[in-house]
Amino acid sequence: MNYWLMKSEPDEASVAHLERAGTLPWAGVRNYQARNFMRDDMQLGDGVLFYHSSCPEPGIAGLAEVCSAAYPDATQFDPASHYFDAKSKPEAPRWVRVDVRWRETTPLLSLKAMRDAPELASMQVLQRGSRLSITPVTPAEWQAVLKRLRAA
Repeated sequence: MNYWLMKSEPDEASVAHLERAGTLPWAGVRNYQARNFMRDDMQLGDGVLFYHSSCPEPGIAGLAEVCSAAYPDATQFDPASHYFDAKSKPEAPRWVRVDVRWRETTPLLSLKAMRDAPELASMQVLQRGSRLSITPVTPAEWQAVLKRLRAA
């Protein structure tokens, strides 16, 4: 089993949206490394830290799990989509997505609180210059986050 931190802007898809829907496609990823994580490394049942980004108080807002294998992201073919990619073709898609299933909405573990936790110092999301929307999380980091979420 693998663990991931997946960022989403709450105006586009928040943990509340995921809770209401039950399952959402993680669409619109346009970074090759993040795409490769979904395509090559994510497995059914992997744990997800649902992270709200680009908002007044960024941080982990819930838990989810990967519930599909990677498949082509249809937004890449839609000229009306913000995520349209004219160079991507249906016979050779560039971009994929996975579906994620809601598991729990949690008290927010803010970015500041994460930075203040020595046991989370190695998390990729906390490294200077880290802008990836999907990053791996180690089992130790996963457990440390869960411990902090349960204590909140």
